[in-house]
Amino acid sequence: MSEEILINVSPMETRVALIENGLLQEIFIERHNNRGHVGDVFVGKVVRVMPGMEAAFVDVGLERAAFLHVTDISTLDEDGFEIRSDAVKTIQALVHEGQSIVVQAAKDAIGTKGARLTTQITLAARNLVYLPRSEHRGISQRLQDDEERERLLALLAECLQQQPWTQQGGFIIRTAAEGATGEAFIEDIRFLKQLWSELEQRIHGSTGIRTVYREFPLYMRTIRDLITPEVEKIRIDDSESCEQIQQFLHNYVPELTISVEFYEDDSPVFELYGIEDEINKALRRQVKLKSGGDLIIDQTEAMITIDVNTGAYLGRRNHAETVLKTNLEAATAIARQLRLRNLGGIIILDFIDMLDDEHKRQVQRELARALEKDNAKTRITDISPLGLIEMTRRRTRESLGQILNNPCEVCAGSGYQKSAETVCYEIFRGIIGVARSYENDVLLVVASQLVVDRLLDEESGTLSMLEELVGKTVKYEVEPMYTQEQFDVVLY
Repeated sequence: MSEEILINVSPMETRVALIENGLLQEIFIERHNNRGHVGDVFVGKVVRVMPGMEAAFVDVGLERAAFLHVTDISTLDEDGFEIRSDAVKTIQALVHEGQSIVVQAAKDAIGTKGARLTTQITLAARNLVYLPRSEHRGISQRLQDDEERERLLALLAECLQQQPWTQQGGFIIRTAAEGATGEAFIEDIRFLKQLWSELEQRIHGSTGIRTVYREFPLYMRTIRDLITPEVEKIRIDDSESCEQIQQFLHNYVPELTISVEFYEDDSPVFELYGIEDEINKALRRQVKLKSGGDLIIDQTEAMITIDVNTGAYLGRRNHAETVLKTNLEAATAIARQLRLRNLGGIIILDFIDMLDDEHKRQVQRELARALEKDNAKTRITDISPLGLIEMTRRRTRESLGQILNNPCEVCAGSGYQKSAETVCYEIFRGIIGVARSYENDVLLVVASQLVVDRLLDEESGTLSMLEELVGKTVKYEVEPMYTQEQFDVVLY
């Protein structure tokens, strides 16, 4: 599988596209005036403790107070290391209002919810994640080769012995470390050691609420987190960023032969592979499948629902084969859409009903296989008797739709508005109400063009009867600025 990374840098934003076999799989957007905070470290102040929620709200200098749950708070010993204990502690026993606390953003603010915090600080390098307040050593679950896992853990232990560290801390070996050498581990350890040393100085030297560490900009995080042996080329349209990427690759992954190209063509870099069109498609509710079926994706506050339909696909043999083929294609498409749209939280997949248990297992296996490339942690259940799969996907930042769209002011985000017929009937009731309350002989209805047209056309008979009923004359006026649902019934 060949992969390519396209990076578009502008004064307003940075966008990164991950391409697999010529098809867009993931898009990352960072707007410079609204940069994400995942990974940032703050010295914050506890502003409110909520015993009923077993949580606290912490002021870290963001627009909204951030959320800190009791499970995300580590108890430290005298040396500043985590105390691992099964004892259940309350939020009141761990923090108090007015307390200064060092925290890290685990999730960005999403919708009306503030950022999610943790006191369990982690710092990432290319191959390793450093846990300065823990003595835990682990390895990514995505590395499934037992022999490679044992080799990497032994290699890490050996490298740590070669790099004496007063306060060593814990380490997690990342998925990207597969095939890594001792030299690569030592480079990461040295980098993390220096980074934590500088961070500690800022923490101890800070007073009040302050950001003490900012994560790398998007294009550098992308290179750190997404570069694998499958990536063959990186194209970027900013010369300065291109040089930084080349230097990073040379320092940290010299074994990878990746072409880094400064893109200078007249056409935008995102015109390659039709990226702009793919982004626009990812904002739509419907996703067409090659077979003729489709997906309907609805994002709500509580969960994401994805419905699979056969559409125009009829199949060549029988109904069961048609359903199976559509569901298998849908499973692959769903995995791609989750990555592309960055949908997270609780997700309900409504596949087309299947009677054959083997067909159900095939669809589930295909979905699990397609999700293996997803960097976000996912968990799926078996197909329920209703033909549903429940799954979760870790959410750390806003979805693509939340970044690029605003809720519709007309429909308040519902996707629907009252029909012209419904509005006309509301106007009729308004006329009756006003007529009974006031003595004027003439009433004026102010509404949108579409509603007024319907009143004077399809509803003209009803209007005549209404005027006779209330004994008043009703006039009409079009207000171009009114939406379809807006109207006024006033005295003339």
